[in-house]
Amino acid sequence: MKVAAIQMVTGTQLAANLAAAEALLAQAAAQGAELAVLPEYFCAMGRRDADKLALQEPLGDGPIQRWLAAQASALGLWIVGGTLPLSLPEPSDSHVRNACLVFSPAGERVAVYDKIHLFKFDDGTRRYDEAATLQPGREPVLFELPSRDGHRWRVGLSVCYDLRFPELYRTLAARGADLLLVPSAFTHVIGQAHWEVLLRARAIENLSCVVAAAQGGVHENGRRTWGHSMVIDAWGQVLADHAEGPGLALAELDPAAVAARRAQLPALAHRVLG
Repeated sequence: MKVAAIQMVTGTQLAANLAAAEALLAQAAAQGAELAVLPEYFCAMGRRDADKLALQEPLGDGPIQRWLAAQASALGLWIVGGTLPLSLPEPSDSHVRNACLVFSPAGERVAVYDKIHLFKFDDGTRRYDEAATLQPGREPVLFELPSRDGHRWRVGLSVCYDLRFPELYRTLAARGADLLLVPSAFTHVIGQAHWEVLLRARAIENLSCVVAAAQGGVHENGRRTWGHSMVIDAWGQVLADHAEGPGLALAELDPAAVAARRAQLPALAHRVLG
C-alpha cells in the first residue's frame, strides 16, 4: 500500500489552508497513494490558542468535516484529517476537542480519536499549554483499512505529543495495530532533538509501520515547526522524509515485510510487564 504523509505550513485562514491541503491530497492521489495523512492543525493555526474555538464544529457536521468527506470521495482516498476542533458534548466557549477524523474512499467517517496527551512546555522564551483550550481524550482508537492488495491493516491513531508516551502505542499494538499514524505539529526546537528518534522507537518497539505527517516551516502566527514528515517501516528504517515546507513523504508499505519481521523477532509475544 502506498501512503502519503502530507506536510503543510498552515496559516490562520481556513479557506486558504483547505485549498493548500486539497492540492497536496490531489498530488498524493495522482501518485498512487491509498492513504493520505494530514498534519495536526491542518485546517488552521491561529494567532492565539483560543482562535480555534471559533472554528469548532459538532461531530458529524460542519464545513471542515464536509470538506474531508468530499475530498476522500472525490479522490478515492483514505484521508486522516490530522486534527480539527470539535465541540464538546456540551459546547464550551473555553475548550474544544483536538480530534483526528478518518474518512474512507466512500466519504464515510470511520474513526474519531481525541488527542489524549496535551503538550505543555516552558523554556523561559517559548510557552505552550494545550490544556488551556483543549479537553483531552481518554481512549485509544483503531480502525481497519482494507488495502487494494487484500491486506486488512489495523491502524492505530495518535497525535503529536502522544509520541512521548509509549504505553499508548503498546496498547495499540496489543490490540492488533500494524500501522501507527502520528499527525503532528512539533516545534522546531523539540523536533530537532527528538522527532525522528521517537518515531523510529515507536516503530521498532511495536514492529509496526509509522506514518507521521508534520507541520514544517515558519507560520503566519510566528511559530516555527520542525517538519520532516516521515514514513517508517516496522524495522525502524526511514522510507521517506520530507524535510521542510509543504510537500509529501511517499512510500510503499509491505504487509508481508511486517509479518516477516514479527516472525523473525517475536518481541510482542515476549512481553512480561504491563
